[in-house]
Amino acid sequence: MNPRSQVDLLEGLATTRSIRRYTDDPVDVDDLRSILWHAGRAPSGSNRQPFRFLVLRDSAQAGRAKSLLGDAFRTGWNAKRESDGYRPSRFADSMQRYVDRFESTPVVILVCLDRYRPPDPMEGASVYPACQNLLLAARAHGYGGALTMWHLRVEHELRTLLDIPDHVGLSACITIGVPEGRHGPVRRKALDEVVFEDRWGRSADWIHVEQ
Repeated sequence: MNPRSQVDLLEGLATTRSIRRYTDDPVDVDDLRSILWHAGRAPSGSNRQPFRFLVLRDSAQAGRAKSLLGDAFRTGWNAKRESDGYRPSRFADSMQRYVDRFESTPVVILVCLDRYRPPDPMEGASVYPACQNLLLAARAHGYGGALTMWHLRVEHELRTLLDIPDHVGLSACITIGVPEGRHGPVRRKALDEVVFEDRWGRSADWIHVEQ
């Protein structure tokens, strides 16, 4: 079993970054069960809990799905790298390795939305809190994860392969594994760049404190 990290809630919030480099070690099933249980504690509209987790590990079926996803992720990264003009960097190297080795990712989770009404622009509000809970729970158990959307490039193929009904939305794809590196403080914009008071663009006097 992967040893659980000794992190409190606020530390976890401040240090859970996207992890794309994984060892070949498996994700312990007891840990995975706990990660998914805590993901399922997330809030949702009217407490309908419409999120569903389709887990791909090491079966032949999972291998076929990971192969589809690997091709989609490589295509997605190649297009993003060209359109956004990425130069060689730590991030670009990490992304390249991530997509090149996608098929060996220990656990891939398709986070789905079991719709009870036609697609709605606000429906993600009932799914994405569960995604964040999942990533934080993985962090607490010593694993790393990353949320992606490139699975949509092969949505039709995934639906056919995995018997996903038409009314179910494929909201996110999350990869989980034992990090090759480590978690650490995330780099984010300063509070005075993202917090306004009373009107748009007006910085609050009380916000100018080092975090």
